[in-house]
Order: sequence, then C-alpha cells, then structure tokens
Amino acid sequence: MPTPWTETVAGHRSSVRDAVLDAAAALVAAQGLDLTMSQVAERAGIGRATLYRHFSDVDAVLTAWHERQIGSHLQHLTAVRDRVQDPVERVEQVLTAYAGMSRHGGHSAAAARLHRSEHVGRVRDQLRDFLADLLAEGARAGRLRDDVPPAELAEFVLGALTAAGELPATAAVQRLVGVTMAGLRPPA
Repeated sequence: MPTPWTETVAGHRSSVRDAVLDAAAALVAAQGLDLTMSQVAERAGIGRATLYRHFSDVDAVLTAWHERQIGSHLQHLTAVRDRVQDPVERVEQVLTAYAGMSRHGGHSAAAARLHRSEHVGRVRDQLRDFLADLLAEGARAGRLRDDVPPAELAEFVLGALTAAGELPATAAVQRLVGVTMAGLRPPA
C-alpha cells in the first residue's frame, strides 16, 4: 500500500529538521553559537530557501537545537537515575552528571539569549521536580534531610551547581558536588 501524502510530507519535514539541527550541532561544536543561515544550509546540504521555509532565522535554529540538547540531557539524567538503586548514591550520581553538563555552557550573547528562552524555564521546572522527587525519596529513607521541603532543596541544588559552569577542572566539580551533598544530609 502506498504511503499517504501527508505522511510523506511530514517525514520530509522531519528529516529536513533533523538535518538542520544536526548541522547546527556540528557548527556549534566547531565554532560556537555564532553561525549564519548560509553555514547551516550548506552544512545540512539544503538550499537557503528550504532552510527559511523551516526556520525564520538563526535564532530559531539555535533555539530548536537547544531544545533538543536539553531534552537529551534530561534523558541522560533519567538514565543515570535508573542505573542506581541506593537513594543517596542516586542523588549524587545525578548531581555529578548535571554538574558535568553545566560545564559545557557558553558565555556569548547568543548563549545568554538561549538560556533566557521560554523553553529553558519549562525545562528548569521539570528538572527541579525531577530532583525534588529524588530528594524526597532519600528523605523517606531517612538518609537525606527532611526538615526542608524537597522542592526548596532542589532549588538549593540547582543554585549551588550553577557554579560548576565556572570551575576549571573535573576535580573541582566533584568537590562542589561533595559540598552540595553535605548540605543535603540530615542535620546531626
């Protein structure tokens, strides 16, 4: 049976979008966030007119690429969580993974625009809730503090680990995670 036209069009749009986002990812890795539509189109192997049919400007391309990146980061954190059974070790492994990801952010004007985008706020809320669930699990096990609501502790963690982006070495990030974990343990 032949493929319906709508599925063919949707498949084409999806493959063009994937090619554009893959091209953007390669360009960002090679040169940072300062790219042009011409560079993206050339790298994706499509014409500029085709690119403009799918994305209005380079900011739209970068935002879509960033949304995809963040989605893969959340999937990675979920996979890290699912590999560990012990609630405290689970939190520590997730925080270590998150802190490591935080070290790869950029400091350009384009990076600042991306991090102020609406999609980042939604994802930050998801991340806070994800962490709050992990912290609540540790508190129920009596191994993490329960004198502060888990959502507040999750905000503490996110704030503390923001510093990871400025740290020069993996060992420094590990120390920061250790200090953060100390703050999550029940008071003596």
